Amino acid sequence: MKLTPQPTNFSSRRDLIEHVAALAEHDDTRLLPELLVQGGRTAAQNRLSEVDAVAYGQTRNHLDGRVTRLSPYIRHGLVTLNEVRNLALDSGAPAKQIEKFIQELGWRDFWQRIYDADAGCLWNDIEPYKTGFHPGDYADELPQDIVEARTGVACLDQFIQTLLETGYLHNHARMYLAAYIVHWRRIKWQAGAEWFLTHLVDADPASNNLSWQWVASTFSNKPYFFNLENVAKFSGDDINTEPKHNLPLAASYDALAEKLFPFMEAS
Repeated sequence: MKLTPQPTNFSSRRDLIEHVAALAEHDDTRLLPELLVQGGRTAAQNRLSEVDAVAYGQTRNHLDGRVTRLSPYIRHGLVTLNEVRNLALDSGAPAKQIEKFIQELGWRDFWQRIYDADAGCLWNDIEPYKTGFHPGDYADELPQDIVEARTGVACLDQFIQTLLETGYLHNHARMYLAAYIVHWRRIKWQAGAEWFLTHLVDADPASNNLSWQWVASTFSNKPYFFNLENVAKFSGDDINTEPKHNLPLAASYDALAEKLFPFMEAS
């Protein structure tokens, strides 16, 4: 079989996307994000040089916080966890101030080690749900309103749109979406995990799927959920957190727990 040489230089990122779409016989380039990540080792090193481990620890939960945006480069092997860790350790910052940054690297390494030890855990419940529901109570597939950002929950629809348009989403927004899908809509975490892997440019099966299991409670001691007040606390002004546009989330934690997990045993 003779391979056809492919161009390596393009006048714009859109031209590159359209070329790849044509090769893949993709009929709608609107479904391919205008990626915000520049590829290559040089770009990875430039991104690495901009990391502020102290600021990360202080602001990482905020959607406009000083996150590193290194995950695509780590995922595709352009930088290693050791490089990132050593950068923080060599920064001269007090150990306590970079502790959270190192811990998050440790979580990523932990997910990978779990995967290496048992690849089957990626798509199978590691533990039973702690929600009061059985696996059969959860739907197998995502409904179209989620896939198309038409849930009617304004902040979540904005997060979904960001995912579809950029191939990236802040980790806190990922957790919000995962919790909504599993606990509000009662859909199996596997469906959501597969959806994320389809769109994320940093899609790492271990980090992605085991994080979904953590939210679902099949790899944690309780389900993760949130309320609108939490979203407002960590979002900027560009995220719509008005209660009237986010009614399913606009309640106290106690009220939401009673609604979402009516059969869950009290801890």
